Amino acid sequence: MVEPGTNERAWSRFLAVVEALRGERGCPWDREQTYESLTRYVLEEANELVSAVLEKDVDKLKEELGDLLLEIGLYCQIAKERGDFLPGDVLEGITEKLVRRHPHVFGDETLRTPDQVRERWEEIKRKEPGRYRKDHSLMDEVQKGLPALMQAERQQALAAEVGFDWDSPEPVFLKVEEELREVSQAQSSGDREAVKAELGDLLYACVNLARKLGVDAETSLLGAVGKFSRRFRQVEEEVRSRGLEMKEQGLEYLDSLWEQAKSREK
Repeated sequence: MVEPGTNERAWSRFLAVVEALRGERGCPWDREQTYESLTRYVLEEANELVSAVLEKDVDKLKEELGDLLLEIGLYCQIAKERGDFLPGDVLEGITEKLVRRHPHVFGDETLRTPDQVRERWEEIKRKEPGRYRKDHSLMDEVQKGLPALMQAERQQALAAEVGFDWDSPEPVFLKVEEELREVSQAQSSGDREAVKAELGDLLYACVNLARKLGVDAETSLLGAVGKFSRRFRQVEEEVRSRGLEMKEQGLEYLDSLWEQAKSREK
């Protein structure tokens, strides 16, 4: 059990350390960071956090949460130095938002399902003063900094909120098949720009299919990437154990090793 006040002390010490890193006698690297320069590290740490989750490594998860928190701490310290806002303002802001957007917890509304909660969250969000312009489009709510798969899913989900969506996955299967045929036709024409465009449409349709099947496309693809990595490592290990070189082996032989690795996972 955590002693009373431990979290508060840990948070205060963390902020003090970050402030010292940015101080006059601090670290040259930390001192030179800006809002803009930190963006790449936020993305890197967020991706490493996701990797820890997918690997089901709790110790690594704890470490990566700390690494991501460092970037947040640096942003807060830079903002404090610039006079933009204080760390406490960030905490107050998110706390007020959570209370405001959970009227079924902190108010007298009744929301019984996750879908109802999501719909109410978006409704409250859109009514908040100053959030959107008069010519606001739902597409403005798709953050440009998201990975492409997540942007696609967000677009589709927003369109679905106003009824621009199929009722079931079946038409989406047909759409994926249609887009695949169009990729083949574009490839046959020799038009590289057409191939690029049609591949984009195919990927977009696959994201839509994942959404309709209740699967997160980004997580699903990350799982496939991890699966390929595991199996390929096994192929490499098998080739090395036989004193062979990967690039000197034919596809048929390597594919047989791949199938062996695949069967071991079943």
